Amino acid sequence: MKWLTVAPWRPIAGTGQNLTFGASSVASTAFDAGNENAQAIQVSATTANCHIQIGTAPVAVVTDLLVKASDPPLILRIAPGEKLAVIQDTATGTLNIVELTH
Repeated sequence: MKWLTVAPWRPIAGTGQNLTFGASSVASTAFDAGNENAQAIQVSATTANCHIQIGTAPVAVVTDLLVKASDPPLILRIAPGEKLAVIQDTATGTLNIVELTH
C-alpha cells in the first residue's frame, strides 16, 4: 500500500515573514492581523538552526524549542495577536513563517 500525504492546511497569501536571526531575540509581527482564518503557522529554518518562542510578547532564549535547518517545516497552532520570537543556536540565519488556514 502506498502512503498518501494529507495536507489539511493552506497558506494565506501575503502573510509570509522572513526573520533574520542572530545572538539577540527577534520577534515577528502579530499573527492573524485582521484575518479570522489563520489558525496555525508553518515555520522553516532556511539557513541555520534556531530556537523559537510563541506568545503575545515573546523573547526567545537558547533553551526554547529547537528548529533545525535540516528539519521539514513545522506546523504550530497560534492565537490572534501572538508573535514568534527567534534566536540563533550557533550561527545567524533566516526563519520563514507563513500563516495557515484549513
